[in-house]
Amino acid sequence: MSLGDEHGARGEDGGYGGTGQTRTRLPDSAGDVYGGARRGGRSSSRSLVTVVGVVVLLIAAIAFANRGGGDSDSSSDAGGDTSKAAPTAASGAQPVEAGTGGVPSGFAHDQQGAESAAANYSVVLVSADILKPARRSKIVQKVFVADKVATLKDKLDKTYSKEFLSNVGLDENGNAATGQTYVSRTMPVGTKVTDYSASTATVEVWCTGVFGTAGDDSQNPVSSDWFTMTLQLRWADGDWKVDSFSQKEGPAPVNGDNTVSPSDEISKAVEEYGGFTYAR
Repeated sequence: MSLGDEHGARGEDGGYGGTGQTRTRLPDSAGDVYGGARRGGRSSSRSLVTVVGVVVLLIAAIAFANRGGGDSDSSSDAGGDTSKAAPTAASGAQPVEAGTGGVPSGFAHDQQGAESAAANYSVVLVSADILKPARRSKIVQKVFVADKVATLKDKLDKTYSKEFLSNVGLDENGNAATGQTYVSRTMPVGTKVTDYSASTATVEVWCTGVFGTAGDDSQNPVSSDWFTMTLQLRWADGDWKVDSFSQKEGPAPVNGDNTVSPSDEISKAVEEYGGFTYAR
């Protein structure tokens, strides 16, 4: 779910409100189908020579691969172009702490720590909990820099008003009706640092997600969405915090041809599959 997608649009004041919603289905991930290879006739001498040749080539390849363990390329990544996609290999950095109230904290004071913070905060800021007044207050205090807490809380309270909640099928406490499950789960696809210093960072987070209400007679069925969040971060109180943020639609892939699941299957999946804590 994007902030303000269902009713009202994202405005120009930092990501509150919107003009509509992107409703797509995740693309099919099925792989290619490979046919079996033909088996040739038996030839004892030719087969033996072939097998011995393959073994020798494998041994040579392994020896060559193990020879160059310390390439200089790995040591030059830190000062490279930040606009390039970051590698997915483990960095060896200390894992992110779970944090209080389900909000991760303890991010490293470096570029990777800023990326990790931006990804995790994107998940929190576009979640079902942000629609619940009691949880929203705690999230804002945890995620934003201290001097922006009051302003951001006021904006979010106005955005997710009682009228807004009613329009998406929730009560004033952000809860769905009996027998229904409200879904809003965000999955970061990738991050891009566009500006970085020891005290501030700007990180774009490309996200996909699912949002809507699962259950009988739902007027707001669960759909998927693609959007990009831009977070301005500041190093404060020993951690990366959000100074401001905004979001826009896309990039969105071509719609897949997945079969739509029934509402009870969606509700069950939300209950059974937990979310992730993201770290470089």
